[in-house]
Amino acid sequence: MRTTIPARSLRKRLAIHLSPSSAHRLAASKPTAPWALRPFTTTTRLPHQHHDHQQPADDPNFQSILDGPPRIVRAGRSRHGPGIVLLALIPLTAFALGTWQVHRLGWKTDLIARLEDRLVRDPLPLPPTIDPSAVHDFDYRRVRARGRFRHDQEMLIGPRMRDGKDGYMVVTPLERDNGTTILVNRGWIDKAHRSQTSRPDGLPRGDVTVEGLLREPWKKNMFTPVNRPDKGEFYFPDVKEMAALTGSQAVWVEVTMEPEYMKMVDFEARGIPYGRAAEVNLRNNHAQYIFTW
Repeated sequence: MRTTIPARSLRKRLAIHLSPSSAHRLAASKPTAPWALRPFTTTTRLPHQHHDHQQPADDPNFQSILDGPPRIVRAGRSRHGPGIVLLALIPLTAFALGTWQVHRLGWKTDLIARLEDRLVRDPLPLPPTIDPSAVHDFDYRRVRARGRFRHDQEMLIGPRMRDGKDGYMVVTPLERDNGTTILVNRGWIDKAHRSQTSRPDGLPRGDVTVEGLLREPWKKNMFTPVNRPDKGEFYFPDVKEMAALTGSQAVWVEVTMEPEYMKMVDFEARGIPYGRAAEVNLRNNHAQYIFTW
């Protein structure tokens, strides 16, 4: 602790211990410069500072935390925000989706195997009357039917692309000998042959035999326009709507053909509908989704 004593008081204290002559000279002396009056500083040690502070190394009873056994100290619970919860949900969600895709892969693989087994069987004669609710159980089943095409009730679905070209799918009701009618998707034609007058070879007359697949046609997606039957515009196959329009059964048969390039070129040039290949064309991307998740 430092105590400041002015120089004037210090002179008085010193005068007590000095001789009269020295005290007289000290009292008569005057500072010649301003800094001569600056106070002196002395240091006074407090009573508790007389003893030296004992260092831990000098204390025989000192124990370090390293000398004791290890202890688990619970620092307290910390509150986690929503971010840590979301991070924890990411692997759980990915695992759940991956597991679901594994089941979907097994289901789709089994479905494709069953449908391909139906393709190798001989064509089944189509019964006179068909229950539309049973078509699902016979999807991709090869069938055969005989009758006459009603070209006056022909419907074109499109535009539909094929090999980079714009065209239409030709749907013609087939009137059978027993008086019932079914819908037949005969195949694709080029846009240039939209009018029947431009494709006389594609309008067979008399009795014909149709071989194809009993199918549930593709569905409308959110971008597909609504059909306008009153104007003859169809953008997707609404079987019930088309059957009601033509007085047919709600049954859809797709004509199949061998994929021969030269035959396809000839049919396209003459405006003859070219049918699809007899194969299962279901998408199966579940294996990719499994690795993704």
